[in-house]
Amino acid sequence: MIAAKGYAAQDPKTPLGPFSFDRREPGPHDVQFDILYCGVCHSDLHQVRDEWGGSIFPMVPGHEIVGRVTAVGSDVSKFKVGDLAGVGCLVDSCRHCENCSDGLEQYCLNGHSQTYNGTEQDHKTPTYGGYSNVIVVDEAFVLHVDERLDLAAVAPLLCAGITTYSPLRHWKVGKGHKVAVLGLGGLGHMAVKFAASFGAEVTVLSTSPGKEEDAKRLGAHKFVVTKDPEQLKGVQGYFDFIIDSVSAAHDYNMYLGMLKTDGVHICVGAPPTPSQIVAFSLIPGRKSLAGSMIGGLPETQEMLDYCAEHNITSDIELIDMKDIETAYERMLKGDVRYRFVIDMKTL
Repeated sequence: MIAAKGYAAQDPKTPLGPFSFDRREPGPHDVQFDILYCGVCHSDLHQVRDEWGGSIFPMVPGHEIVGRVTAVGSDVSKFKVGDLAGVGCLVDSCRHCENCSDGLEQYCLNGHSQTYNGTEQDHKTPTYGGYSNVIVVDEAFVLHVDERLDLAAVAPLLCAGITTYSPLRHWKVGKGHKVAVLGLGGLGHMAVKFAASFGAEVTVLSTSPGKEEDAKRLGAHKFVVTKDPEQLKGVQGYFDFIIDSVSAAHDYNMYLGMLKTDGVHICVGAPPTPSQIVAFSLIPGRKSLAGSMIGGLPETQEMLDYCAEHNITSDIELIDMKDIETAYERMLKGDVRYRFVIDMKTL
């Protein structure tokens, strides 16, 4: 076994702190790499505080992981020692169901293995994430990272990036489409960058007027303050798509009114409480309320390659490991532009 160190939550009420644990030795198909940076996702906070239920403790969060390969198994063909590597939200899946065969491992019909707060495919061994110094993952779930990009700013692409890239590609968003991005945070700022890069007209919907300048710097063409009734009047029935990145409670019915006929409201944020949807927000106009997760491994690699080609990364604030609880509190207040990333040499 490999002695690893990380930061873990022992229960939903206790702050994260140092934690020692073991990683497996690399098997024939495994890649081992030192973690250099790990992004901080809002789902880390939800899960360490057990807001979604079913949290497994002790928990080492983190699923936006980048680093450099230090060892490979005897049968590994895609990586060599010294390569940059990334791991996102998945470290395994059944690999044989219909979805896995189609490169949709995120929707594995038999249950994928999450990078943390999950179990390996034996359904017993707990998984520990990227708030740690080293990780060992089957090469089928390890991604190539281009040397041309800022590695720290690449880390959030492994969740925030692919979570917004995937629905935009699935619904074939591009030139001629009017897209609203609801919420300009870790997910939202990546949705703006991708939708603009794909050629769509992008409008940011936000409660914060102070984010307008940033929204336009990121690529948005328009900005609507959702607390202003006059501004809302101008976008009724306007959008083909809404990418909803908000993870706090909000009124979906209000936003469904902003869609054109056959418009699609795509949820990528996950509020902790249920919401009421009025049927007549959907029926007139044949509108859809949809959801989307991360992409599978092929699409995630496609996204990383696209980012390298178009020089797209996340806007980040680099933090020390010891400051994670402060980062969580700031994240709750929206006080980050737009993703915290942990410098793992501070572990």
